[in-house]
Amino acid sequence: GVPKGTDILGYLATLDDSEGQPLQDKLNEIETGLLDRVEPAPGLIQLIETLNRRGSRMGILTRNTRDIALKTIDTLGIGGYFQKECILGRDDTPPKPDPEGLIRLSVLWETAPVEMVMVGDYLFDLQTGRNAGAATIHVDRTRIFPWPELTDIGVGTLKELMDMI
Repeated sequence: GVPKGTDILGYLATLDDSEGQPLQDKLNEIETGLLDRVEPAPGLIQLIETLNRRGSRMGILTRNTRDIALKTIDTLGIGGYFQKECILGRDDTPPKPDPEGLIRLSVLWETAPVEMVMVGDYLFDLQTGRNAGAATIHVDRTRIFPWPELTDIGVGTLKELMDMI
């Protein structure tokens, strides 16, 4: 029932509880159902392991719920690399592209957003990085990179990003 081309979370936020809650429940059901299809992107494990060895602080900012994010990273085998307080979902902070999640991580890590890098595969990820003042890396399998004004570095895969660092 969400109008085509409309931000789902933005649309749900405009509805009153009697209308919005059933749709929110349906969204949660869909996201939970997708968990059995989760597969690591090429280079994900190696990238996470390398960043961890280097002592990089890593967080997850997702438009999903934190519960879905935790289940996803456990399914991918990377759950042990993230502190729980560094995983922020749509119920923890305003959803991307709002920069609050990145700003919260910067406070937690005692660093400035300008010293952070936002890695993502969609417009909202890049907007979030820009809105917070962080550098952005766009992962785009198609290598089209449709938002060059928001992209500091573009890569086709996480393996390619891994090779860069």
